[in-house]
Amino acid sequence: MIDIAGAVAVERLDEASRDQPEPAHAAAGVRGVAAHYGDPMREQRLLDTEVGLVDRSHRGVIAVPGADRISWLHTVTTQHLAELGPWQGTELLVLSPNGHIEQHAMVAEDGDTTWLDTEPGATEGLLTYLEKMRFFSQVEPRDATAEQALLSLVGPRAVEALALLDLPALAEPDLIGVPGPKFRSGEVPARPTARYEVKPLPLGGWARRGPLGVDLLVPRAAMDQVITRLRDAGVPVAGLWAYEAVRVAARRARVGVDTDHRTIPAEVNLIAPAVHLDKGCYRGQETVARVHNMGRPPRRLVLLHLDGITTDQLPTAGTPVELDGRTVGFVGTAVHHYELGQITLAVVKRSVPDDAVLRVAESTAAIDRP
Repeated sequence: MIDIAGAVAVERLDEASRDQPEPAHAAAGVRGVAAHYGDPMREQRLLDTEVGLVDRSHRGVIAVPGADRISWLHTVTTQHLAELGPWQGTELLVLSPNGHIEQHAMVAEDGDTTWLDTEPGATEGLLTYLEKMRFFSQVEPRDATAEQALLSLVGPRAVEALALLDLPALAEPDLIGVPGPKFRSGEVPARPTARYEVKPLPLGGWARRGPLGVDLLVPRAAMDQVITRLRDAGVPVAGLWAYEAVRVAARRARVGVDTDHRTIPAEVNLIAPAVHLDKGCYRGQETVARVHNMGRPPRRLVLLHLDGITTDQLPTAGTPVELDGRTVGFVGTAVHHYELGQITLAVVKRSVPDDAVLRVAESTAAIDRP
C-alpha cells in the first residue's frame, strides 16, 4: 500500500520510528507502511465512523506448527490456550520472572498452525524465547513475516466489509470479566480470557475479529489482490497515524511504546484480554497473582488531554509526566485526534488524583475521566 497515490512513509517523517520493518524483514523484501495518504484527520474520521483499510504489514508474524503447539504455548505464556480450538483467536503475554511485560502477541489458530503477530522490532525476541522453551515438544516456531502480511479493516463497518471478500460476519469479541481479589479457584472458566472468531480467507490466510476491527493475515503474494478488491468495492485506505489515534482514544496500550521495563499487566489493562488468573504456573505468575490479590497495582494507564497552547509538537514516548515538579509517570503514544485534539496515553502512579493538573514537557495535561 506504500505505492498508493498520496502515501507518505512513516520513516520519511520519523527515521527513528519503530513502525518500520525489522532489518531482517526489510532485507527479505518487506516494505514500509504509510503514515497517511494525504489527509490524516479525514482518515481518522473514516476509521471512527465508517471503515478503512490500514496497512500493518510491518508487524512480525510467527508461525507455530506442530502437534504439541497448543499445550506448549499454554505452558509458556500467560493465556489459557489448552482449549483454544480451530478458527479461534486470542491474545497472550510473555513475562519476565518478576512479572514485567516482555512480549505481547495476537493469536489465531487455523487447525494446523498457531499464528502469532507481534510488534515490529519484537519478532526476534519472541521467537528466541519460544525456541529456548521448546525442549522436547513437537513444535517448530519460525519467522513467517516475509511470507504473510497483516492488514486491518478498522471501524464500525469493518465486519460488514468482509462480505466484499466473500466472508460471513464474524462474532463480536467474547471476553471473560476479571474476577475480584482473592477469587475462588475454578471461578474463571478454563478457556482463553478473550476469544476472537477467525475465518479462512478464499485467497489464503484468515480474518480475525478483534478489539478495533478485523485483522486480515494474507500471503504477501496475494496482498495486492486483496487490497485492490477492497478498494475497487469502495473501501478507502487510511494510514498508521489514523489507526494509532483510534487506538489511543480506545485506551489500548501498545507494548514497548506505552510500557517500560517495569510495567506489569494490571497497570495497562492487559489482564482481561491476555492473562488467565487461574490457569496455573507460568513465568511471572507469582507477581501477577500477588498484585491482583492486593487489588491495587502501583501504577495505572490513563488518557491525558494536552492543552496544545504553548506548542503543537507532540511529546515523544518516555517524556516524564510531572505533578508539582515531581515525576509521577511517563507518556507513551501521543497523537493529534480529529475530535479530542492532542491526547496521549500515559502510565502514572496510582496515587495521582484524577483532577490533578499535570505537566508534560511544555504542555499542561489533564486526566480524562471516562
